[in-house]
Amino acid sequence: MSDEVNQQPKLWTGNHYNEGIGRDDIFDKLREECGVFGVFGVRDAATLGYYGLHTLQHRGEESSGICAVDSVEGTFNYHRGMGLVKEVFDQKTLESLPGDRVIGHVRYSTAGESKLANAQPLIFKYRDGDLAIATNGNIVNAPSIRRELESQGSIFQTTSDTEVIAHLIARSSKDFVNAAKDALQRIIGGFAFLIMTNEKLIVASDAHGLRPLVMGRLDGGYVFASETCALETVGAEYERDVQPGEMLVLDRDGLKLDRFEKLERRATCAMEYIYFARPDSDINGINLHSARKRMGQTLALEAFVDADVVTGVPDSSISAAIGYAEQTGIPYELGLIKNKYTGRTFIQPSQELREKGVKMKLSAVRKVVEGKRVVMIDDSIVRGTTSLRIVNLLREAGATEVHVRITSPPFMNPCYYGIDTPDRKELIASQKTVEEIRQAINADSIYFLSHDGFIDSVGGNDGEYNRGMCLACFDNDYPTPVDPTSEKSCSC
Repeated sequence: MSDEVNQQPKLWTGNHYNEGIGRDDIFDKLREECGVFGVFGVRDAATLGYYGLHTLQHRGEESSGICAVDSVEGTFNYHRGMGLVKEVFDQKTLESLPGDRVIGHVRYSTAGESKLANAQPLIFKYRDGDLAIATNGNIVNAPSIRRELESQGSIFQTTSDTEVIAHLIARSSKDFVNAAKDALQRIIGGFAFLIMTNEKLIVASDAHGLRPLVMGRLDGGYVFASETCALETVGAEYERDVQPGEMLVLDRDGLKLDRFEKLERRATCAMEYIYFARPDSDINGINLHSARKRMGQTLALEAFVDADVVTGVPDSSISAAIGYAEQTGIPYELGLIKNKYTGRTFIQPSQELREKGVKMKLSAVRKVVEGKRVVMIDDSIVRGTTSLRIVNLLREAGATEVHVRITSPPFMNPCYYGIDTPDRKELIASQKTVEEIRQAINADSIYFLSHDGFIDSVGGNDGEYNRGMCLACFDNDYPTPVDPTSEKSCSC
């Protein structure tokens, strides 16, 4: 490890890269953002990090990484790579990451190049030692901060927004904790941060709680994760959600609670409830499987249609399809089967397979849908191309009618908080009426869950605006200032 110390943080780069892994974009579904996982004060933390990140794999399949602090020497050891967690890490690699403190990350990039330099945790060397940062989300004002820092001599070595935090901390004359606090106060957006030095770990959630972050306890130590399902995997007991604007500081003296911003409006991303998070996770005390079942039940009350079977587009819509079926009495069937082994390929699908659309990833069960009137439940419609392919897939398998029911209001506005969404002009709901969408996707009928129906289905605190959710993608009511002309980027 170099002894070089200066005001300018220096990025440590790795040397592991998996060539040939391409991105498969047959589906136009919204992309999961990223996932973070941290451990403080638990033996063999890197192994816990591996299992935690593996559980969060659905939040990012592009790259993964773990940085550990050696509990004896206090030095950093890290490993990052392109690919899935199981591709990047093996037993030998985990053994090279000793210590009782780690932060880890799985990434799907919504902006910036897909390369190792952008893989997290980002690792830096600065005047007070070593610094590692992992985040999920997006810093809305990062471009302006970056320009300001560059004009003052900062040299950025990644295209990730996360790097602005390192520069803000490094340039501060204050101690690490207060420098981090000042940096968090400067940034605007939706984010969940894990920031680690040789001695301390800072855990922080943005002022609106847009991105989920939870805390658990294990063997006298602490575990932090983007979702509660990761706590379950490693055997940690869920303690509570990290609150919006909260900053937790952990060191050898234990846990200290602090705030960098006061809570004015909780606005957790609605798509976490609808689509992103796993159904066995809880967000703000709400179980997602149960919430999605209620969405399906509410859809049935708002838009019943006489049919023979109900099926859900796997995997995120299965819970809602069960709820719709239970409410209507129409049998639920596995009319669509997902092929789980085509998500990452070393070759791009042929043009012929692309033209056939979803058949690479999805199959209709002919014996279930043939000759039947089918209600197809899905979580959202983005461009409409995927919905058209699935409807046609069911028709090709013999469905006589296909009625589409969507468990969210029409997705009309881009996200600036870390979700990879197209520009507004590419969102079908912002360009077409509901009837025009029905025609475009070749459905016999279509219905989107109402705004109030969605809010009531999720539940939450009656005293909070929109029950504590951000619904900007549906109603254009963003909880923070945004610049519609700026590029939608992602810290992670």
